[in-house]
Amino acid sequence: MSARRSLSWSTALQGLRADRQQVPAGFLGARGRVEGYVRFGQVSLLKADGSFDRAGIMVAATKAAKEHQRTYGSTWAVAMSVSLKAAWQAARTTRAKAAH
Repeated sequence: MSARRSLSWSTALQGLRADRQQVPAGFLGARGRVEGYVRFGQVSLLKADGSFDRAGIMVAATKAAKEHQRTYGSTWAVAMSVSLKAAWQAARTTRAKAAH
């Protein structure tokens, strides 16, 4: 048994790249749509007391999911997953901006 181990750098780097969190297809577009809905007053992501408006987040995500599904032809589950992630990220960002 040898005391040396060989290391393949290309395999190691491929593994590192695979571990990085991937942005789902259409995520940035969904986030832009959600932010647009908020900007034009169609939905609100926060209540007056600063807490999350869950109904508003769901409405924004549903609207964005319909557009995501139309654009990418994905299933409803995938479209809602991407859109809900985008809506919650936009809500957290909005709350952070409102707090300062």
